[in-house]
Amino acid sequence: MTGGVPLRAFLAYFLRLGMFGFGGPIALAGYMQRDLVETRRWITEEEYLRGLALAQLMPGPLAAQLAIYLGWVRAGVVGATLVAGAFILPSFVMVMALSAVYVHYQGLAFMQGLFYGIGAAVIAIIARSAYKLVKMTIRKDVLLWIVFAVNAAVIAATEREILWLFLLSGAAALVVKAPPAFLRRSPPAMVLPWAGWLFTGVHGAADWPILWRVGLYFAEAGAFVFGSGLAIVPFLHGGVVDRFHWLDDRQFLDAVAVAMITPGPVVITVAFIGYLVAGPLGGVVAAFGVFVPSWLTVVVPAPYYQRIAGNASVKAFVDGVSAAATGAIAGAAFVLGRRAIVDLPTVIMLAATLATLTWVKRLPEPLVILVAGLIGLALKGLGR
Repeated sequence: MTGGVPLRAFLAYFLRLGMFGFGGPIALAGYMQRDLVETRRWITEEEYLRGLALAQLMPGPLAAQLAIYLGWVRAGVVGATLVAGAFILPSFVMVMALSAVYVHYQGLAFMQGLFYGIGAAVIAIIARSAYKLVKMTIRKDVLLWIVFAVNAAVIAATEREILWLFLLSGAAALVVKAPPAFLRRSPPAMVLPWAGWLFTGVHGAADWPILWRVGLYFAEAGAFVFGSGLAIVPFLHGGVVDRFHWLDDRQFLDAVAVAMITPGPVVITVAFIGYLVAGPLGGVVAAFGVFVPSWLTVVVPAPYYQRIAGNASVKAFVDGVSAAATGAIAGAAFVLGRRAIVDLPTVIMLAATLATLTWVKRLPEPLVILVAGLIGLALKGLGR
């Protein structure tokens, strides 16, 4: 089906989607189904469903991995690579620009007031996303509810994500829901002066070891985080805030907000974090680190994954990990909410955001965040 589609047109579509595609991973996947399968007929329904299944089976951002797979269908490894670049580049550029403004102006009252309002709206959106994921991934499965509750409680209590608990969640679901056969049978570095700005974040100039650590950490995030784009939030909070102390809670929440007000994959928040830690080069390294595993987990198994896509054990493991990720998102909403919901106005904005998103259908989340930011600016920024 895709053989007759010019690669240039295919890339142009993903460039536009990356530039104007708001709404999170589920919405982006829906746009691809509507535009590429139903409207343009560049992708068959079977090809799309295969790509969606692979994106759900593998760790990493769902929308980006689906786009990469469709690029692979169109033109192999070259197509997957070019589509990944086209899809990610617009939001990456926007986030890098916002990062530069944030680093330069973060001390000004208007920036503080803006994010005072945005923080409450972001918490509401995270909480609502957790609720929607519960309905979609857990439903009435008692085991998955237990996994969800345990992970949410651990995140809320420890304020960090524990990787082995995620893996244990997947293993528990595998053993209970689809046990293997053997179980069934048994009961700052020196740099050129002119290039110093490339390494400079909110804490001044970073060194090469920091850049190396940024790259490795975000590659780990891209390789081990399952679920929607927001599933990476608790993982990042545990490392960025608690483990490495690169950012404080306020700056981390701002990073999540920036990802939500820009189009494209939510995971692009890592570029903002990388920029704050180690300047523009840090943003590039962080984005590269988190998306390379996603590219690999699609391109490498793509020719062979049909053999395992329907395997009950694989599906059970992914169910367990997805439930754990949903629990982690709920726990992260609680942890971040304690920092962002600090007074009566933020409580009201939280409630208003939840009510608005619940009752007003198809309302763009970036618009809600923008309005919340303007309200916060009116309440705080102009009064300082």
